[in-house]
Amino acid sequence: DRKAVFNLDSFVPIINQVVDPGVVWVKAESPYKTLKDFLDDAKRRPGTIKTGATGTFSDDHLAILKLEEVAGIKVRTVQFNGFADALTATLGGHVDISFNNVGEVVPRLKSGEVRVLAVMDPQRSKFMPDVPTMADLGYPTVISSSSRGVVGPRGIPDPIVKKIQEVFFDAMKNPEYIEKLDKAGLASKPIIGEEYGKYLQAIHAMAKPLVEKGLKERKPGR
Repeated sequence: DRKAVFNLDSFVPIINQVVDPGVVWVKAESPYKTLKDFLDDAKRRPGTIKTGATGTFSDDHLAILKLEEVAGIKVRTVQFNGFADALTATLGGHVDISFNNVGEVVPRLKSGEVRVLAVMDPQRSKFMPDVPTMADLGYPTVISSSSRGVVGPRGIPDPIVKKIQEVFFDAMKNPEYIEKLDKAGLASKPIIGEEYGKYLQAIHAMAKPLVEKGLKERKPGR
């Protein structure tokens, strides 16, 4: 197996820009009206419900593995190269349900093409306030998102790190920037320096056992 020549400690956390929460969604005509409908069906038919994700060990795939773990279900995960392929397959009925992100699904929710069953974030999304969170539905540990931020190689002098943080933070307060994010269904969430480092460590701690679980399941004979 290929192994990375770096780890999280190889980088200095500078600033986070966006946190785009994960969502569980179906096409509008799906028989699944709620997350419970999906989970109940998955328990009745283990390993048969086709569930879309955007790549092995992507945030979407890890969210599926986590929900399987805490809800006691097993699904048949279908990996796609990106959201466009997952969207086509889900709307076309080739997969039963998909795990993606708020920013990707918002336009389709507004057009009435999809139904979002849950948001995988502690707070409801301002872009779909009527959609319950996983915590609302009894699964507070099922949290997933795609975050975008800035890091640099370890060893950057502190004054330079602080200057980069100031420049990015000021830019994130620009009304035009905020307007463009809102149009894209993306929530700005600046997290700076040490707090950003803690955030990255928490994501790593959550993802590591899920990746290990997924690798075991992929071994022949399992």
